[in-house]
This record gives sequence, C-alpha cells and structure tokens, in this order.
Amino acid sequence: MFPEIGQFSLILSLFFALSLAVMPLLGYWKENRLLLATARPLTFVMSALIAISFLSLSLAFLRDDFSVLYVSQNSNSQLPVWYKFSALWGGHEGSLLLWVLILSGWCSAVALKIRTLPEDIGPIVLSVLGAVTVGFLSFLLFTSSPFVRLLPDVPMDGGDLNPLLQDVGLIVHPPVLYMGYVGFSVAFAFAVAALITGNLNASWARWARPWTAVSWAFLTLGITLGSWWAYYELGWGGWWFWDPVENASFMPWLAGTALLHSLAVTEKRGVFKSWTVLLAIFTFSLSLLGAFLVRSGILTSVHSFAADPTRGAFILALLLILVGGSLLLYAVRAAEVRSSVSFGATGREAWLLLNNILLTVLTLTVLLGTLYPLIFDAFGLGKISVGAPYFNTVFTPIALLLIIFMAIGSLSKWHHTSFRVLAIRCAVAASLSVISSGLLVYCYDFEGMAWLSLGVALWVVFLSFADWYSKVSAGTKGIIPRARLLPRSYYAMLLAHLGMAVTLVGVVLVSVNSHESMLRLAPGERANVAGYEFQFDRMEQIAGPNYVASRGWFTVYKAGVKVVTLHPEKRFFSTRQQVMTEAALDAGFTRDLYLSLGEQLDQSAWGVRIYVKSFVRWIWLGGLLMVVGGLLAAVDKRYRKRAGV
Repeated sequence: MFPEIGQFSLILSLFFALSLAVMPLLGYWKENRLLLATARPLTFVMSALIAISFLSLSLAFLRDDFSVLYVSQNSNSQLPVWYKFSALWGGHEGSLLLWVLILSGWCSAVALKIRTLPEDIGPIVLSVLGAVTVGFLSFLLFTSSPFVRLLPDVPMDGGDLNPLLQDVGLIVHPPVLYMGYVGFSVAFAFAVAALITGNLNASWARWARPWTAVSWAFLTLGITLGSWWAYYELGWGGWWFWDPVENASFMPWLAGTALLHSLAVTEKRGVFKSWTVLLAIFTFSLSLLGAFLVRSGILTSVHSFAADPTRGAFILALLLILVGGSLLLYAVRAAEVRSSVSFGATGREAWLLLNNILLTVLTLTVLLGTLYPLIFDAFGLGKISVGAPYFNTVFTPIALLLIIFMAIGSLSKWHHTSFRVLAIRCAVAASLSVISSGLLVYCYDFEGMAWLSLGVALWVVFLSFADWYSKVSAGTKGIIPRARLLPRSYYAMLLAHLGMAVTLVGVVLVSVNSHESMLRLAPGERANVAGYEFQFDRMEQIAGPNYVASRGWFTVYKAGVKVVTLHPEKRFFSTRQQVMTEAALDAGFTRDLYLSLGEQLDQSAWGVRIYVKSFVRWIWLGGLLMVVGGLLAAVDKRYRKRAGV
C-alpha cells in the first residue's frame, strides 16, 4: 500500500507544482492579488505531498518490501537499518526523489520568508521554483518512478546496496551535496523574477544573497565530505581525482563563488547587475549539467546513477528549456540591466571583478576538460582522456593568482582605495610570506613549488590579519569592543578566505611531504616508513551483518614507542559478490597514518599499502572554515529586515 500512496502523492504534487508555476505568474500579469496569494499555500501543499511520497519509499525500504523493483535492486534483508534508509538514495530513482524533496524544502523555506519581499516579487520567485519542480517531477514520474512493482514475481531477498555506498559518509554526503546543488535554483529564481518584474536594482541582490550563501555553504560541505569519503573509503589515499562527476559538483561551486562575490558588489554599489544575473543563470545551469552527467549514461563512474540515454535526453531538454528560456528573457531585458555607477581602479569593485573573471576562467577550464573527451567521442573522432596533468597544469597557476588577488580585494575599500596604503600593506605581507615560507621549505626540505604555494597561503593570512587589526585598532573604544561591532558578513569573509588558505596549505604539504610504500608483508614482519615502524601481527576472520572479512592487526611504533594498532580489512559481500577494501587510519592534526590491504599473495603474505600523509586534515579543516563563513554571511542582521526597510 505504501508504494501506491507514494506514487499517488507524486502525481498530485505535479498538479500543485503546475498550479504554482502558472497561477502567481498569471496573477502578476492580471494584477490579481488573489492569484498572487495562492503561491504560499500551493507551495506548502506541494511540499507536503512530496514529503509523503519520500516517507512512503522510506517505509518500503525499512519494511523490506521487495515487491518494489527499486527496493529489490538496492537493499537486502541483512542490511543494517541505517543503510536501508540511505539505500533510498543509493540509485537513480531514489536519489532523484531526494533531489525533488530537497527542492520542495527550498521552496517552502522561501515561502516562509516571503513576507520579507515585495508582494509582487515573492510569488514570482515561487512560481519560477514551481516551474523547476514541474520539470523534475515530470522526469521522476515519466522516466524514473521508484514505485514500480514486481508483482507477481516477488524475490525472496534484495540485490543489496552497492558496498561502496555502505558507509556513514555516504549517508550524509548526497543529501548535503544536493542541498547545495538544488539551493542554487533559488538564486536562479530570484534572477528570473527580477527580469520578469523589471526590479533589477540592488534590492534583488540583497534578497538573493543569503540564499546563495547558504547554498554555497552546503555545496562546500558536500564537496568536503565527498573528498573525505574518497580518501578513507576507496583505499587509494587520494583526496581528489578530477573525476568528471567530481568536476560536475566543482564547477557550480566555482561559479557560485563568483556569484556570491558579484551579489555583494551589486548589493553594495549597484554595479555588475548584468553580470550577476548571468552568473545566477550560469550557476544553475551547471547544477543541471551535473545532474545530466550523472544520469545520462555518458560517464562510467562510482558516482553515476543511470545508464539510460532517454533519461539523459530528458534532463538535456529540461536544461535547454529552463536555461534557454531564462537567457531569452535576459536578452529581452538586457537594456534595463546595465549599471551606470563608476568605481576606481583600486576600489574593491575592481578587485572583485578581477576575481570574478578568474573564477569564470577556472570554471570554463574545468568545463572544457570535462566535456572535451565526451564531445570528441560523440562526433566519432575517437576516445581521448583528459586527466590530472591537464587540470593541474592549467588550473593551479590561475587558482594561485586568484588567491593572491582575493586577499588584496578584501583589504581594499569600496569605490577607491589609496594605492600607497595598499602597496605598503601588500609589500609587508609579501616580505613576511616569502621569509616564513622560505624558512619552512628550508627546515623541512620541501620542493621549490611548495615555497610559492605556502607563500600565497601565508600572504592571505597576513593580509587578513592586517585588515582585521586596522579595523579594530582604530578609535578609542579598544580592540575587543570594536571587534564585536564588526558585522557578521565581515567575519564570514575572513573565515572563508582563511579557510581557503588552510586548504591550500593542506593540499601543498600532502603533495610534497607525504610518503607511500607498497610492500609484501607476512605476519611477524616489519616495515619502516617515514620514521614509523609498522609491524604485521596477524590476520583474523570476522563476520559482519552482510559480509565476511579478513582483518589485519598492525602495530605502529615510533622510536620504539607504540603509537597505535590499525585494523585494515578486506570485506567480501556475498550478495553482490564484491570484495571491498576498508582502510585503517590513525588521524592526527599534522599527519595521518593510513594502511590498506591489497591482495593475498600466498598462504600468509599480503600486499600492503602504507601512507604517512602530512597535514591532509587541513584540506577538510579549510573546507569547514569556508562552510562556517558561508553560513555566517547568511545570518547577517540586515537580511532579516522586511522589504523596503
């Protein structure tokens, strides 16, 4: 019965989404307040119906209802209950339902805050979001229903969840990532609503900015969690692989970062209006492109959900309709989007414009590297691979340049900044950065490239501190009182920029100062890696809820003192007939000890992969700092004001 309730709720939600897409828009054209007022109740009813559908599928998983095709493909009676729930988004259909649920959640959040907007803007924003929801609900109902029954041939048990997804990180990672992906539809809706109503002043940027900041924070957290999961779960010790589907989430993050900064300029100074609207459309289109890459079947990846070209064609059509329609509307309204405010060459506007250009170039660089092999193959020109060498060679120097200018931009003032003041502060920061990074390279014998990268990271830290100190030391109130008076948005910027510096330090040091060994070890043997002694004690057989495993016991010593005992595993999942590597980790602030088992080479010896990773945790620590910065920007007091206040 639950699958039927879920399917019926989805069908009803489509009708309410269609009504939401049409009625407020009709009310705006007819100047009918009654039709405009339908936006909120339609949104809440639509969201409630989608939630009922999601709950119905959840109950089907938790009750082991293998009469449902999707449940039988992605679950098993022996699967732990928390994985039965997360298995809901372990495949294409369920993950798409999660996407729609989160989209409806964003719609409801906007509806709850609609009173802070002018009465002709809020309903139009919800109408645009309703149109986006119609597209995804249609995709779900017509090509990807998760409620298809297997009657009368019901299997005794399910095919189990992909062992790669049977991990705590994959319970959290997809919903958080989708919160970011889908959240950019709100910024898109504000941009389209501003184009429809002609309300293209700085106000729409103020309305859209907190939603964009929250979306960006969630996407940052989702990418960070995904990197962390890949690091400890895949057994390779890497944190980023330039996988095309990883790039699919990275591209909207880059574009969203540019959008966030451009919104700040539009809100504060009323400039870049045209560019900001385009960025909102561009960022949303990249989110849809990510959905297309994952669900079209054109990529083979651990992240991919579907291999049905029909589904890919549906998303491509949705992309063309939504993005093409919004660009057409932009072309019609282009004359009204121009900015007439001027600014100086050393003003913050100029530096943010430069940063926006570099972020866009980085986005296009990743987009080219991701799509070029696919286009090459589609035209029958053969198969080529664009991998890490391309991305590292092209992306890295532009990214370093971006970070340099990012720090200068935060130091400058709106409209105009004294060139002499900027030059003095930058010269002092540059000197301290060169000396400090040079000492680190000398003392720890790092590679020459590390000097440049560490210098750039320290440059951000020194300039950020100098800017903060100049603000809190002026006047007579004292440092602490003045520090408390600084707005949350300022601390948000500070945290985000410091997070970028911390991540850069982590990336550099894990690249130049890590150690790796691939060894053949038998019980009783030892190996020395980077000053740590790894002793292979023994192997044992254990049984999990839906797997059996060979577990190793390795004792790690340093200078003769025991540090930790590690337990890497090789797990065999009988239902899927798959073997998975479960790495063992001893995490630290400045280093990780990482050990994973390879193949059993003979009766007692095993292939063993040992890593000593320097500062790898700093990569994710920087990501978390950026997340806190994004959320802090969203809760700034001025965004709680009503329209016109």
